[in-house]
Amino acid sequence: MQKFSVDDIRRSFVNASRSEVKAINFPADFDQFDWEQLDYLGWRDPKMPQRGYLVFPADTGLVGIALRAPEGGSGKIRKIICDLCRDVRSETDVYLYVARRAGHAGRDGNTVGTLICSDFRCSRNVRAEVSASRRHADWDTTRALQIEALTERTAKFVARVTG
Repeated sequence: MQKFSVDDIRRSFVNASRSEVKAINFPADFDQFDWEQLDYLGWRDPKMPQRGYLVFPADTGLVGIALRAPEGGSGKIRKIICDLCRDVRSETDVYLYVARRAGHAGRDGNTVGTLICSDFRCSRNVRAEVSASRRHADWDTTRALQIEALTERTAKFVARVTG
């Protein structure tokens, strides 16, 4: 993913009002992100933890989606898999994030949801090294396929929000 400015990201949101976009708080370490290692940008609002944001470089341009996390964490503790990275090794909590649909449908109250790592670490998960005993014969190809699959699943979620 190429580096984007705060202004580029604010302009990309498709399911948030101008006042909601203006109120977005970016992570303190925003300037230190390793953009080349990101397939999408995601973060929890540091001042409003129930808000999350996902920004994806779609074929049509940058698309930002405002998300709502469940109140009080994930609720009942159980092991579930993120719909985006599908990493079975991760110990990260997974939340059902809900997004208001873009346009008229969203104004009518329609939403879509998906299970995403609570800390949006999917890009790291698909790139994480595995022990030699669990590694596939061609780890570089396996990693590339995992990255491609993450990108495809993220694009499908973005399409559900914007479509």
